[in-house]
Amino acid sequence: MTMLLGRRIVLRQLVVTDFPQWREVRRRNVDWLSKWEPTRPVGAPDVIEDRDAFGMRCSSRQREQQLGVGYGFGIFVDGSFCGEINISSVQRGPFQSAYIGYWIDEAQAGNSYVSEAVVVLARHAFEQLSLHRLQIAIIPRNSASRRVVEKLDLREEGTALRYLEINGVWEDHVRYAITAEDWDERGSALLAEWVHPQ
Repeated sequence: MTMLLGRRIVLRQLVVTDFPQWREVRRRNVDWLSKWEPTRPVGAPDVIEDRDAFGMRCSSRQREQQLGVGYGFGIFVDGSFCGEINISSVQRGPFQSAYIGYWIDEAQAGNSYVSEAVVVLARHAFEQLSLHRLQIAIIPRNSASRRVVEKLDLREEGTALRYLEINGVWEDHVRYAITAEDWDERGSALLAEWVHPQ
């Protein structure tokens, strides 16, 4: 199992035994998170309430990692689950690009755990997976999510109109990116600020 270590956080793949913790956090955060997430397809199992569906989700994430098309991680602080971060839609060939998505327990928001997780994941993506580009797309009014990328000074590359279906609406997204060249230039400073012991 891949485990990535930050200064205060641990990123690791979720397994079916994480379901009770995961469900508790998701239940508590339904209003905090649902306005930023795609609508669950009609007839699809409710992953939050169905342990078997959660287990299938974990297996699917493991399969994505085996195929090299996605890498999903739970965010853990002091051994407790508090959110997720993932690399998705990995494209190889001349593109060598992927997307980062994340969410955090509202009770843990404001502690910069997600910014730390993005740096840990970027190091993995550029130094272990040999990706060239990571992108993060955020709904403009999602100020909490935008603070994550602003703290890291990721490059804003414009707004994609009606980019993703979120909670039943085709939403515009501001797109941010970091490339391998940026990482070569700024990675050591980002790691010193967010990951290495102080």
